[in-house]
Amino acid sequence: MKLIAPSVLSADFGHLERDMEMINRSEADWLHVDVMDGVFVPNISFGFPLMEPMRKYCRKPLDVHLMIVHPEKYVERFCDAGAWSVGFHLEAVEDPLPILDLIKAKGVRTCLTINPDIAVERLVPYLDKVDMVLLMSVFAGFGGQKFIPETMDKIRFVKSEITKRGLNTLIEIDGGVNAQNASELFAAGADVLVAGSAVFGSADPEKTIHEMKQ
Repeated sequence: MKLIAPSVLSADFGHLERDMEMINRSEADWLHVDVMDGVFVPNISFGFPLMEPMRKYCRKPLDVHLMIVHPEKYVERFCDAGAWSVGFHLEAVEDPLPILDLIKAKGVRTCLTINPDIAVERLVPYLDKVDMVLLMSVFAGFGGQKFIPETMDKIRFVKSEITKRGLNTLIEIDGGVNAQNASELFAAGADVLVAGSAVFGSADPEKTIHEMKQ
């Protein structure tokens, strides 16, 4: 599977409708929505108010990535706001299972995420309990960071564990993804690539998305 999810964090919020129409025309599969609280990560992005125009203008599924503390307080509201999938960080909670159940109860797809400094083995007990795992290939909180090469080994490890268990769990990668490394990431076992500045900073975003899917 080769899915591309451009990150709206890199879009031009002054021309959000225009950028959403570009996503609609493009071969992008999802729209990735990065929500930051300034606590779990040292940056603040946006919350529920922007979900409404994104849902209104974007015809692609909204893939919400919560970089926040206490995700259990908010996951249901993001589901109600139009999220197609909701992910949160394993290292932000004591027990992810009750939060995953909240998301599932809303009929929304689940995702569990880890930062680069969290042992990838910690995801293994949950591979059969989520629809997707998101491996951050930069540290969550800011766009435009350089891809961390060790992510490749993590992708291969998680893919082998998924295959070993006969699961359909997807692997998503976020951070430093571009047209130059997309094919290598897919070859390593990634299913979904999140790209922000590589898409919205491109002179021809639709062409860039097309190239990444090749």
